[in-house]
Amino acid sequence: MEITSQKFKHCDLLIIKGKVDSFTAPDLIRAIEKLNKENRFKIILDLSKLEYMSSAGFRAILLGQRNCKRYNRGEIVLASVPKKVMDALELTGFTPLFKIFDEITPAVGNF
Repeated sequence: MEITSQKFKHCDLLIIKGKVDSFTAPDLIRAIEKLNKENRFKIILDLSKLEYMSSAGFRAILLGQRNCKRYNRGEIVLASVPKKVMDALELTGFTPLFKIFDEITPAVGNF
């Protein structure tokens, strides 16, 4: 898994490439926590290059969402979610917990 970040004026973009499983999920948690430590709580996860996400990956983004939403500081939104991952999000009941956008531009405009 590769995570690249991009800072915008009002939010941050994390581009996730590859697979998020129990081995790589802690890296995703660390990337989100690093932004939180910099007082950056408005985060977009670009999942367009994501091949697979396990339950550990879902827990990682849920933990990040909880930290970002605490005290109404921000939130994590998902952009360009692949169909397989979207199906898994719907199956687990996570879709109401996140704003989901088809492209990055509207996700950035959300903030």
